[in-house]
Formats: sequence, structure tokens, C-alpha cells
Amino acid sequence: MAVNTLNWSWQQTMLRVKDPVKSIAFYKDLLGFTLLDKIDFPDMNFSLYFLTTLPHDQPYTLEPGTDEAHKFLWTFSGVTLELTHNWGTETQEDFKYHPGNQEKDGFGHIAVNCDDVYARCAELEAKGVTFKKKPDEGRMKGLAFAYDPDGYWVEIIPRGDGHSIKIPYNFSQTMLRVKDPKKTVPFYEALGMTLIRETHFDDFSLYFLATLPKGTEVPDPKSPEGRQYCKCLFPPVLELTHNHGTETQEDFQHNNGNVEPTKGFGHIGFLVDNVDAACAELEALGAGFVKKPTDGKMKGLAFAKDPDGYWVEIVKRGGYDAAATPFWLEA
Repeated sequence: MAVNTLNWSWQQTMLRVKDPVKSIAFYKDLLGFTLLDKIDFPDMNFSLYFLTTLPHDQPYTLEPGTDEAHKFLWTFSGVTLELTHNWGTETQEDFKYHPGNQEKDGFGHIAVNCDDVYARCAELEAKGVTFKKKPDEGRMKGLAFAYDPDGYWVEIIPRGDGHSIKIPYNFSQTMLRVKDPKKTVPFYEALGMTLIRETHFDDFSLYFLATLPKGTEVPDPKSPEGRQYCKCLFPPVLELTHNHGTETQEDFQHNNGNVEPTKGFGHIGFLVDNVDAACAELEALGAGFVKKPTDGKMKGLAFAKDPDGYWVEIVKRGGYDAAATPFWLEA
């Protein structure tokens, strides 16, 4: 795999939402996320909201929508939840995005970690949150799946022993189903991610990858220490779920979330030092593109396709060039 010379770092998971007022309240007020930034696109009738969980000793005082917030966002070393609102959907009574988890859907869920799943779920239920699965239900005890306002699944997972996290919840994962992990895992390793956990069951396997600081040493991904390392990590992991046998089905493909009637999840995104060089690197790996940097109205960013057809956004670190108009202000 290629060395991470372009400083790839996973920076976002995008979900489309019907009503940002309800969705932001859910993530901020109930799960402790911080709204880092808001970007409006009036000529295209949509807005973007970027949220994340921050360490207890990192207060955030910037005003979303300001230049200072933009600069923070596009240099942020963590992972954000990007909520995309297409104007007007909030007034359409019967409008609904597809939250995934039906036949052949690729996107599964996002997740948060906490200290006490049972207590946190009781608190959420008391505040009106509904659940796909409560922690004492099903075969897998001790974890839960809550519904957000758009019906997306939010997994609630216990942290590992010995963690040092001091906030109620931390944004901990995005799950995507993949056809063939032998193709998908190396693709994301080429984007600077590290395989930190790997576990196999009779009919499916899980692979957990993360963007880590250079030089970070991690345990064997298949070891108990690897499991604990993953559960104690503060930033999110990309969880790739492989249902055994899909890799041998020639015509099998998961829904990627960007085609009706399965629109909901949109993409994951990465920051890089040089978008053109990053695109050339992906082309050399055989990746296709939805949008190259010079295409469309929003110049300077790209959307590649991973081996499963999921969209991977590529954005320049800093989000702007001092000698050019920031891409979010381009006509």
C-alpha cells in the first residue's frame, strides 16, 4: 500500500436530514455533540452542519458560520458528523430519508461510546428517544440501537476498561457493509487508515480502521488487546462489515445511499494536503470518480468511489487557498 505522503485523514461522515433543528437538538442536547460549523449554499438551496464530540478539556468558543469556524473545521484532525439539509424538506409532512438497514443497503449506523449503556439508555428513553434494540434485548446484551429523528440507527456501546474519556458520549464509529474486505480494507489503508481490530464470526466479519497520528503503535488487531484498544479510542473508527459469501457473487452490490429510493447516507470524507495529487494516487489504484476537482460548481474538491461504490469526498486541508476564493463561496 502507498505511504501516507499526502497526509490523508478521515474527517467526516455525511447524512442527509429532513429537519436540522430536530437533528441538531438530538445530537447536541442528548448526545453531547458540539456544532463546529454551518455552511449555507443559497444558490443550491442546501446547508451543511458539522458536529462532533470534543474532549472535556477542549472547549469550543467559535461561532458556526464564521471564517474562524470554517478554518477550524477544515484543519480539524478529528471526525465530524456532517448533516446535509436540502431546504424545504422540513415542511413536507410525508418526506423521509432512507436510513439504511434494509435488503442490500450498505450504510448501517453511526455509534457513540459511553460508560454505562443501561443508564444512558434509560435517560434517553425518559427524554423520548425510541429504540431499535435496548441493551437487554436480543443475543448481544449490553449494547443498544437508538433511532435519531430521521430514523438512522445510533449504536450505543460500552467503553473499554481503563479508558481516559471524561465526557458522557464520544462519537465512536460509522458502519458500512462491504462486499469483499480483501479489496476494501487495503483501499482505506492506502488512505492512511490503520486496521486496529479484526474479528470473525460464523457468517460475518468485522474490520475496524482509524486515522491515527503518525508513529502510533497498535496491538495485534485480532488480539484481546486490539479489542480493548478499539473500545478505548476517543476518535471514531470506520467499521466495515462483511457478510460471508458476498465476495463470490459477481453481480452483488450494496446500495451506496446516493440513488433514489435509498438516499440517506451520502459519503465519508478525507482531508488531504493536495487534492489533485490525491486523485492521481486513487486513479493509480483503479478508483473511479463521481466528481473530479475541476468538475461542477464546487471546484477544488473531488468525490471518488471506493471498491463498493461508496462516495469518498476529498477536500484540501485548510479548505481554501489564500490566493483563491474559498470553495464554499464559489458561485
